[in-house]
Amino acid sequence: MSVPLLHLASSSPRRGAILEQMGLEFSAAGVDIDERPHPGESADIMVVRLAVEKAGAACCDPETVVIGADTAVVLDDEVFGKPCDEADGLRMLAALSGCSHQVMTGVAVRSARGVESVLSVTEVKFRDIGPDEAREYWQSGEPRDKAGAYAIQGLAGDFVEAVTGSYTGVVGLPVFETARLLQMAGIEPAADLKDRL
Repeated sequence: MSVPLLHLASSSPRRGAILEQMGLEFSAAGVDIDERPHPGESADIMVVRLAVEKAGAACCDPETVVIGADTAVVLDDEVFGKPCDEADGLRMLAALSGCSHQVMTGVAVRSARGVESVLSVTEVKFRDIGPDEAREYWQSGEPRDKAGAYAIQGLAGDFVEAVTGSYTGVVGLPVFETARLLQMAGIEPAADLKDRL
């Protein structure tokens, strides 16, 4: 029996790198969907819905397995998406400074068997971040297209005091949950990763 083709419905190099680390071969392309939250929609429902919509929007052969994912940073029920400008990015970093927040990532896998989805929630605690270092971080260019205006795997790793949950979920694609969904769709991760699941 042949292994189905795999497609990532995202242009995120971070998500692509995680799939590569899982030993998987795949194609990748972003999809154009409306990512605005629905009225009254909570962040956990939103990220799973968007992941499902992204997986459904990818133009692929029906036999191809498609992964969709969406990530949101949440502090006191406020969803921090990608900053629209420097002031917005600095506002987010100031709000996250010295606090714990949640990073929610929804993952959906579409296959000939249907669509399965899962939610990964990780608690991240930041140390205090001074205004000058927040501005310096913004000027590095790293936070401009990141939810919550930071990349945990980059320079912002210095801000992180503690992580409870999935580190890769914060990066944008939780390995454990994604591997489980792919197994259900008939795609096995690399042998060394499978042994750890």
